[in-house]
Amino acid sequence: MSTRAIAYLKQKKVPFEVVKYGHEEKGAEFAAKAVGFALEATIKTLVVDLGEQRHVLALTPGHRQLELKKLARICGVKRAAMADTATAERVTGYLVGGISPFAAKQTISSVMEESLMACDHVLINAGQRGTMLKMTPADIVAALKAQVASIV
Repeated sequence: MSTRAIAYLKQKKVPFEVVKYGHEEKGAEFAAKAVGFALEATIKTLVVDLGEQRHVLALTPGHRQLELKKLARICGVKRAAMADTATAERVTGYLVGGISPFAAKQTISSVMEESLMACDHVLINAGQRGTMLKMTPADIVAALKAQVASIV
């Protein structure tokens, strides 16, 4: 099974390993537990509304909460809010619980939590519920041209 995210990474020659699991519930906690991977190295891809039809993807460790005020400051806006499900699915083209930062329908910039850079490998969604990608944080940042900052 290939997703847009997997096809995009193959085209860009970015190394990754596909990790599948039985998807029974949404969330990094379930995914990490299902594959026996550390929650702090399992990435949540969150779609954040910056206002004026602008969005950003926040990549955070599964065990931490996104700090919207920090993210707003980094993005140069007054406030940021979590996008609702319909908006998240419309701008990414992926279902919630399977949102990947790679090959989203709309061009959306990404900000990765800096603490993730200390991990050898992380798990990030492949664009389908029950499918994750094991990658190095540096490869994710390079593939997305993501900004790395403190956002949790």
